[in-house]
Amino acid sequence: MFLKKILLIEDDLSLGLQLERGLRQEGYATSLARTAQEGLSQARSEAYALIILDWMLPDASGIELLRTLQGEAIQIPVLFLTARDAIEDRVLGLDSGADDYLVKPFSFSELLARLRTLLRRRQQVTAKRLHIDQLTIDLVTRNVLYSGQPVDLTPREFDLLAVLINHRGEIVSREMLVKDVWRQAGRLTSLDNVIDVHIAHLRKKLQIVMRRDIIETVRGVGYRLTSAEK
Repeated sequence: MFLKKILLIEDDLSLGLQLERGLRQEGYATSLARTAQEGLSQARSEAYALIILDWMLPDASGIELLRTLQGEAIQIPVLFLTARDAIEDRVLGLDSGADDYLVKPFSFSELLARLRTLLRRRQQVTAKRLHIDQLTIDLVTRNVLYSGQPVDLTPREFDLLAVLINHRGEIVSREMLVKDVWRQAGRLTSLDNVIDVHIAHLRKKLQIVMRRDIIETVRGVGYRLTSAEK
């Protein structure tokens, strides 16, 4: 009996078949797609628990496919597979909405460990909605509303807001954001500017609809979400 359904989008037939066989042996019902279009079609028609996505595909990049999925509100955790190991590529992949990033070559045991972590993380979401004053975020649909009106956020901005609301009134350090939003272990100072830029964009969008700033910068430490009520 299969545990979960996984969509594997990989154009390397040898690697794809090897991973598909290994995942099936581990109890995962795995579908293999070799192009972005084929993967998109399957993601639209089947309910998958997770997508394993290669960066380089013959008809489109994994980044482009990921953005298409997000544009169609297909909310499935994504693990990127790629030979690109530069920090800039990792940041681009994660900023585009991927939940994790695995560099080739990799061990199958590490792939399985990351899959289990992503699937467990998804199952551990107990509260479907988070609130602060008139701001509501839905963790399932990933929609954000203020006084019933939609607030347009990028995937990374949504994740930042979710962490801040979960820790409302508390200081959220950059280390916490690196771990919970960028899915990286330990402090990566190379991400400090990236975090600051995303926080600035999130703050601006919230200020426009809420007409006040609810994100407090704690200099040298991190950020804190405060109540919008005066």
